[in-house]
Amino acid sequence: MGAFYPQGVRYPNNQTVLEKGVRKLCRVTIDEAYRYAPPMPVNREQLLHSLYEAAELEHNLMCTYLYAAWSLKSGAEEGLTPQQDALLAQWKNEILGVAIEEMSHLVSVWNITVALGGAPRIGRFNFPLEPGALPASIVVRLAPFSRETLQHFIYLERPADSAELDGDGFVAPYHFARGNLAARHTPMPEDYATVGVFYESLKTNLTGFVASLGEERALAGDPALQMSGPGLGLPQARRVLCARTAMEAFDAIVTQGEGAAQGCNNSHYSRFQRIRTSFDELLRSEPDFKPAFPAATNPVLRAPTRPEGRVWIEDAQAAATVDLANAAYGLMLRVLAYVYAVPASDARKNVLTQLAIGLMRAMSPLAEAAARLPAGPSNPGCNAGMSFTALRDSAALPPGLAADRLIRERLHEFAEGAASMSAWSPRHARAAAAFAKLARDCDTQLPEPHAVAAPPAAVPTAPQPVAAAAPAVEVAAGRDIEIHFTGLRCIHSRQCVTGAPTVFLANVKGPWIHPDTMPVEALVEVAHACPSGAIRYRRLDGHADEQAPPVNLASTREAGPLAVRGELLIDGEPAGYRATLCRCGASKHKPYCDGAHKEAGFGASGEPPSGMADMLPVRNGPLRVDPEHNGPLVVSGNLEIVSGTGRVVSRVTAARLCRCGASQNKPFCDGTHERVGFRSD
Repeated sequence: MGAFYPQGVRYPNNQTVLEKGVRKLCRVTIDEAYRYAPPMPVNREQLLHSLYEAAELEHNLMCTYLYAAWSLKSGAEEGLTPQQDALLAQWKNEILGVAIEEMSHLVSVWNITVALGGAPRIGRFNFPLEPGALPASIVVRLAPFSRETLQHFIYLERPADSAELDGDGFVAPYHFARGNLAARHTPMPEDYATVGVFYESLKTNLTGFVASLGEERALAGDPALQMSGPGLGLPQARRVLCARTAMEAFDAIVTQGEGAAQGCNNSHYSRFQRIRTSFDELLRSEPDFKPAFPAATNPVLRAPTRPEGRVWIEDAQAAATVDLANAAYGLMLRVLAYVYAVPASDARKNVLTQLAIGLMRAMSPLAEAAARLPAGPSNPGCNAGMSFTALRDSAALPPGLAADRLIRERLHEFAEGAASMSAWSPRHARAAAAFAKLARDCDTQLPEPHAVAAPPAAVPTAPQPVAAAAPAVEVAAGRDIEIHFTGLRCIHSRQCVTGAPTVFLANVKGPWIHPDTMPVEALVEVAHACPSGAIRYRRLDGHADEQAPPVNLASTREAGPLAVRGELLIDGEPAGYRATLCRCGASKHKPYCDGAHKEAGFGASGEPPSGMADMLPVRNGPLRVDPEHNGPLVVSGNLEIVSGTGRVVSRVTAARLCRCGASQNKPFCDGTHERVGFRSD
């Protein structure tokens, strides 16, 4: 049984002797327990057990941070002045940035779990957590943003030597010890005062385990099942291939987040402290200011068997909103489990990764809407909130047709449900559009196989070089070739007017493209040199039109766009084989570059450092580029990212590429778009 402690008594971890007065609370003394069960070394099962708790901890913290961020007010229509609106938007972006980094920590923990041969536990306990799920000093509950909630976040993220106290209303009513100092074959939880101390214990135990078995035997899991952080927009989360990379993953978690040393300027602890300072300054001038809606603390969707500390959501619109948000969250967890069940060589891995991210994006406006709706008559003056209901079974489905069907079916259910709510508010309308797109994408990328194949002519094998729906296309026909020019995609690289000066006449009135003034083969090469794809062509002499390149490339132009070559599908539409995509965030024709980087003073290097660049087994094929709403370019397909001079930067099959201009890890996204408030169509 657990030992219970009065408030203020330091309770032990699994290397500390219990105080004499506390021994009396245990049926069996620790000395007796050790006599019955001599100490045993740390084993694989115990390590996995501890990693599951670490994953649940990161998962829970991420949910609580998101919940608080979604409760914050925004805009004049919600009673804010322009100054207040800007300040709260800054707080929200900061909290969302921390939540994204918690996701990075979660993926790191899951990757270490896979390296040890385990399957990640994607689920968690429902809110509010019962005593014993975590140590008594770590209270986790859903609560709207407030001064007390912010202080609680600071306390959770504090270093071991911090004197910060927990927020009012979050202090545990009593202390308890979960573990047992006796060695057991059954994995036991351990107690820890701070999360940083817990990770130091994990590092020590994993180091000892590897030393006892040897690295090859200890880390025997299949690395191909792990998730790649850069593909998720989480550059700190990388595959764990050895003991060194496992230790680096633990160190990154502590340095960036929980338990970072005092004075670490960009740690979660320091960032929450800065929000507190800003909040306190605001309260001194406006002591009655309320930055958030009165969202429920620990909302639930059904009448609770234990109503204490819970708010039952009874309002019909609020309940429907929370239900759909929860369902999307549940599917997201299942999809993440699926991602860890398929190897990197399976195309589903990239598709599922992006679907999981899309589900998170789709549920966000619903969660914000819920915080703005009443909870119901039993709780007057209290609003609803997303409850993050965890499925009893969120484990991976066996990869294959049935699993793909479940995902497709659920997405279409969500799209239909969201459509029925779209008139309720602009946030509901955004969610409806997001779910509709996810359902369409899933139909395309996880298609239902047909019993009878369609005739070959009805199945296009590749995007056509000239899209029928291309905007403002000028067509100039010659004897043997037809030139297509899309002015909105032109970046004025001058490859045309310098390579074919008799064909492309700059700054003239009337017709300016004259295809017959140059041999066709030479003109074709000039067209191929156009990086933006503004110039394309159709052969009229019976020869083949432009073909997809043998290697898909994305080149980082100095202080300029990404020049992409491949069999391109951009935002769901065929886009030829060449395009220049904005990465400064200032283009008025996103996702394409329009030259705005020059006026914006964009200064990104064309020579980013090289990273993971293992040769891909396949280097060409379809390349899908999906601009995420207010987010990065999501790339799926085989791609080699190269510097402006042609040096290999990275080889990937999925990536999230920065287009806000602010990432510190260009060309990859690092989540900064959330903090800087990047906006796109």
